[in-house]
Amino acid sequence: MSGSTIAIIIIIVALLVILFTSYVKSPPDKAYIISGLRKTPKILIGKAGLKLPFFERKDELLIKQISIDIKTDDYVPTLDFIGVNIDAVAKVKIRTDEEGMQLAMKNFLNMKEPQIMEALVDSLQGNMREIIGTISLKELCNDRKSFGDQVQEKAQVDMNRLGIEIISCNIQHVEDQNDLIIALGQDNMAAIQKNASIAKANADRDVAIAQAQARKEANDAKVLSDTEIAVKQNELSIKKAELKTIEDTKNAEADAAYEIQKEAQRKTIEVTKTEADIARQEKEVDLKKKEAEVMEQSLDADIRKKAEADKFARQQQADAELYKRQRNAEADKFEKQQEAEAKKAQAEAELFAKQQEAAGIRAVGEAEAKAIEAKGLAEAEALEKKAEAMKKYGQAAMVEMIVKALPEMAKAIAEPLSTIDKVTIIDGNGEGSGVGSMGSYVPQVLAKTMESVKEVTGIDIADIMRANTYDAKVNKNVNITGLDGIKVEAPAEAGTSVDTTVE
Repeated sequence: MSGSTIAIIIIIVALLVILFTSYVKSPPDKAYIISGLRKTPKILIGKAGLKLPFFERKDELLIKQISIDIKTDDYVPTLDFIGVNIDAVAKVKIRTDEEGMQLAMKNFLNMKEPQIMEALVDSLQGNMREIIGTISLKELCNDRKSFGDQVQEKAQVDMNRLGIEIISCNIQHVEDQNDLIIALGQDNMAAIQKNASIAKANADRDVAIAQAQARKEANDAKVLSDTEIAVKQNELSIKKAELKTIEDTKNAEADAAYEIQKEAQRKTIEVTKTEADIARQEKEVDLKKKEAEVMEQSLDADIRKKAEADKFARQQQADAELYKRQRNAEADKFEKQQEAEAKKAQAEAELFAKQQEAAGIRAVGEAEAKAIEAKGLAEAEALEKKAEAMKKYGQAAMVEMIVKALPEMAKAIAEPLSTIDKVTIIDGNGEGSGVGSMGSYVPQVLAKTMESVKEVTGIDIADIMRANTYDAKVNKNVNITGLDGIKVEAPAEAGTSVDTTVE
């Protein structure tokens, strides 16, 4: 065998090995994703393809139908605030369209069935909880298919983002927190039993009436038959009596025998008729007694059923009122808790506001205290400066103060006159005109005030003013002492000496 032949054989074997290892075939419930060399992965579903070793990779995507058990795990309130626990089953599968496969490859590639179920169950449970809050308990029990369709429709929006299609959603089991579903069933069952009992009682009554009617007709027929028999027998007896009379007329004793036989036959007929009447009356009494018994049983059944129905209705009403009171009590408790929390928050806010206000007041008080302290210091310093100035300038300062105070004193004295609206002067009291007296009012009161000051304090304001005049300085010797240790001396005229001491 030549070298070229061996090389060809080796190449063929290598190609066969590559072809064998590259061949892949996906089952119908899985999708093989071939990626590596292509920009867009190749998807194989239920068909065969090639995967180049070392250059491409194969991933799996489960596309079969998956059943997911959806449970609420606890009681979720419905639209009418009744807690329910629901067990449902959703059947899902990965979408095989292009968009669905692209989304599913990003989320569920190489995942097993339990992993996919675990990834989807939370979203499905959340959507089912949301739908439970929008439907009442009665609607949930009466139309489970509609509830499942709503859950499927709402959950499909979220599933589309994951590349999942929801095939169906079926409710397996529903139970409520307070067994209200059983109570509703018992209510319907009681109504059905009540209707059935009433129908049975009516049927029994109709049967009893029909039986009584049949017995009456049978009795009437029997009485009629007995009567006809008695009539026939009577006719037969009469016929016999007639034959006997004919026979007796032929005999000597025919008349007496005929009378005797006639009375006997009449007596027999009357007894027979009386017995028939008694039998008929007894039958009628029995029939009426049976009818009364049937009527009594029917009434007893109706009354008993009605009493049971009324008792059940009252019990249901009492249960409903108890539930209503419980809900009202819970609502009142919740409102009181909210109100207490609101009051607590308001009290804390008011406390904080008062603390801030107190801090502001404290700051204002401290500022005012500092201002008052500063003002007092300033006033004290001003008074001290003023005292030093007065001490320095002595009499001149005192004179200046007195001169400044005199107009204020005159103004205070004249102030009452400003309140007089109208003045009528009648007589000057023999001492000049009234106008003059009115005009001298202020100087006179001012002079008396200065004298009162002298009597109280010993300070003679007039002497102080005169001490500073030319006459006091040149012609008189006026001395004023006692004003802060200041002694005022003035030359006196012709040896006159004036010594004024102010203490």
